[in-house]
Amino acid sequence: MPRKTESIEDRIRRMTPVSVPSEQHDSVVALFRLLDRLGRARDRGGPQCQIVGPEGESIPVPESVFFMLERVAELMGRGDAVSVVPIGKELTTQQAADILNVSRQYVVRLMDEGRIPCTKTGKHRRVLVTDLLAFKRERDQDRRASLDELTRFSKDLGAKLLHVVVEP
Repeated sequence: MPRKTESIEDRIRRMTPVSVPSEQHDSVVALFRLLDRLGRARDRGGPQCQIVGPEGESIPVPESVFFMLERVAELMGRGDAVSVVPIGKELTTQQAADILNVSRQYVVRLMDEGRIPCTKTGKHRRVLVTDLLAFKRERDQDRRASLDELTRFSKDLGAKLLHVVVEP
């Protein structure tokens, strides 16, 4: 859990998910709409976007950065929290826990059980982002399958219960 005094910049550097404060939501939605419109114009050969600094200096925004910024604005505008995580980077157990939204101790247990591959440097465990995201994807698929099964079971049970008539 991030400390209350921690800045958004610190949270981004720690790879902690960042969400939009309610007072900034409308601005983020407006930014996404502008970026989306500019992206479509760009696809038709429109002008490239630029960032203009406080003293008038400008630099073109590379296409890859533009589309990442557009995607981040879209997700944050929907109310989703976002983390920027360099692929190929090794994460600490705390960073992995923040991404999975679980405790650090739980991540350590998953690593010790071999469910999340890791390396050890001295007594410190590290996990590759790609390995962590693969675990997360599999965990999310398993959860969805379990929820689907529970929903089917609940519907079947509900249908059977509807057929039972109790008369006084």
